[in-house]
Amino acid sequence: MSGDTTPEIVLSLEIDDPALSDRLAALLGSVAGLRLAAPGETAAATIVARDPRSMPDDITLTQRELDVLALMAEGASNKMIARRLGISVHTVKFHVGSLLDKLDATGRTDAVAHAARRGVIEL
Repeated sequence: MSGDTTPEIVLSLEIDDPALSDRLAALLGSVAGLRLAAPGETAAATIVARDPRSMPDDITLTQRELDVLALMAEGASNKMIARRLGISVHTVKFHVGSLLDKLDATGRTDAVAHAARRGVIEL
């Protein structure tokens, strides 16, 4: 059919990693029927890729807190976490308390749930 045109799909990218964003833009720019949105332009769809360790609301977790959180998500006790990380149980308790405060959680399970909802960890 002559004159048959496929509607153009406008796509935006929201990617924290500039190198990845550039690579995707280059690849997607050559796809027929697809156009990347200009800044401020409304898009039909958006590709979002955030650093999984970034937290909204200016919450920052240390690497050790992330390690403790991952083990908490596995159901490890403070004693087990201490053994796995080579730190004292007292230090684990400190990190757990810090996580509860930063994640505004009422307990260990709640902290893991908050972190999962925010994309900090995957369950």
